Amino acid sequence: MERATLTLDQLKGMIGDGSVDTVLVVFPDNQGRFVGKRVMGRFFLDRVAEGSIEACNYLLAVDVEMNPLPGYQAFNWDEGYGDFSAVPDLSTLRLVPWIERTALVICDLVDEHDRTPIEVSPRRILQRQEERAAERGYTVNIGAELEFFLFKDSYAEAAEKRYHGLVPHSDVVEDYHILQTTRDEYLIRDIRNGIDAAGVPVEFSKGEAGKGQHEINLLYATATEMADRNTVYKNGAKEIADQHGRSITFMAKYAMDEVGSSCHVHSSLWDPAGERSLMWDPDAEHHLSTTFRHWLGGLVHASRELTLLFAPTVNSYKRFQPDSWAPTAIAWGLDNRTCGLRLVGHGQAYRVESRIPGADVNSYLAFAGVIAAGLWGIEHQLDPGDPFVGNAYTDPDVARIPSTLVEAIELFRSSEVARWAFGDEVHQHLLNSAEQEWAAFNRAVTDWELRRNFEQI
Repeated sequence: MERATLTLDQLKGMIGDGSVDTVLVVFPDNQGRFVGKRVMGRFFLDRVAEGSIEACNYLLAVDVEMNPLPGYQAFNWDEGYGDFSAVPDLSTLRLVPWIERTALVICDLVDEHDRTPIEVSPRRILQRQEERAAERGYTVNIGAELEFFLFKDSYAEAAEKRYHGLVPHSDVVEDYHILQTTRDEYLIRDIRNGIDAAGVPVEFSKGEAGKGQHEINLLYATATEMADRNTVYKNGAKEIADQHGRSITFMAKYAMDEVGSSCHVHSSLWDPAGERSLMWDPDAEHHLSTTFRHWLGGLVHASRELTLLFAPTVNSYKRFQPDSWAPTAIAWGLDNRTCGLRLVGHGQAYRVESRIPGADVNSYLAFAGVIAAGLWGIEHQLDPGDPFVGNAYTDPDVARIPSTLVEAIELFRSSEVARWAFGDEVHQHLLNSAEQEWAAFNRAVTDWELRRNFEQI
C-alpha cells in the first residue's frame, strides 16, 4: 500500500539544505480537523521527531468554535485542562506542496506522564477498531468519496455575507460534465495535483449533482491510512481554495434547495497480509462469502444505532431527503442507490458502500463506526436478509435512518454495539459531543424562526 512521501532521512536532508523549514505537527480533533503546531525544522529534528510535543488537552473537549464544553469525563475545568503529548507517526511524514517549504506529520496522543494512549482521541478510536479486526484475522480496507461545494466567494466574503447569497462556481448541475468542470479546472486541478503530491493518491475528480459541487476520489487504503488521507485532503482543499480567493464547504447540507454532500464509505475485509479479499464467493448467492454476509448483516443491524458517527451535527440530518441521492433507508441492495447500503464491484473489488455518512463526518469516527458494525455482525453471525429491490425511499417497511440528531443521540445512548465496540469511556465521550452539539443549537435563534415569527406571532 502506498504511503506518505517522506522518510525521516529525506526530511533531514531537506531541512539541511533549506528546502523545508517548517513541520506541521498535527492530530485530528473531535470534529476531524487537524490541530497542532508549526514547528521549526531544526527543533523538530532535535526534539520532536523521536519524542513528542505537548498540547492542551482541552482540544478534545471543545466544539467547532473552540468553546470548552461541559460533560467530558477525560478533560474538564475540574481537572485543570493540562497537557497531553503528541507523538509523531513518522510513517505519515509528507510534504505540503501548496505551502512553501513545509512538511506535515500526523501524531498519536498519549498521556504526558505514563505515555499510555489517549483512548478518546479519534485516531486512537479508529486504530482500536483496526486492532479488534486484526485480532479476528482481518485487514480492513476503506475507500471514501468526499463531496464539496465550490463558491466564487472567498471565505472572507462568505463570512461577511453571513453565508447567505453565495455564488456557486457553476450555475448548472455539473454531474459528470466536462465543459463546466473545465471552467473549474484551474482550482480543481491544483487540489488534485496538490494532495496527490502530498502522498494522498488521487484516482479522479468529477462534477457532482449540485451547482458547483465536486467529488475527488482517493485510492483506497487501510482504515487509519484512509482517514489520514481524507483529513489531509479536506484540509488541503480548503487551503488551496483559499489561496485562489474561493471557498468550499463540506457541510452535509448547505442549502435545502440543493443536494447534500456525502462521504460514501466503501469497506471490505482482507486477509491479515492485506493481499486477498475475503468478500467474494463465486458459488454463493449474490457471490457473498460467509464473511461478507455477516459483515453486511452487522451493517444492516447496527448502522441505525451508530448513525451519530455518520451524521454528527444538527445539519447532518437535513441531508436525508427522499429522491436526493442521500439515503433515508437502512436497507441493502445490489448496485441500488436508493439504499443506505449498496453492494458494488466484483472479485477482489467486491465491497459494500455505506451511503449514510455525510461530508461533515470525522473520518476516523465514521470508519470506526463501520468497522464496529461489521465486526458485531461477524461476532454474532448475523444475516442481512435478501437484497432490497425497488425504490427504498418509498417502501414503508424498511428501517429508517434517524431523522434528527436527538433521535440519533438516544439510539447511540442505548446502543449495545457502541458499548461493546468502544467501551464506556469512549462511548461517553462521543455521546457528550453530540449532546453538547444539540444544546448549542438550542441556545441559538435561527433565521427561519425570525422570518416565520417576528411579525406573525
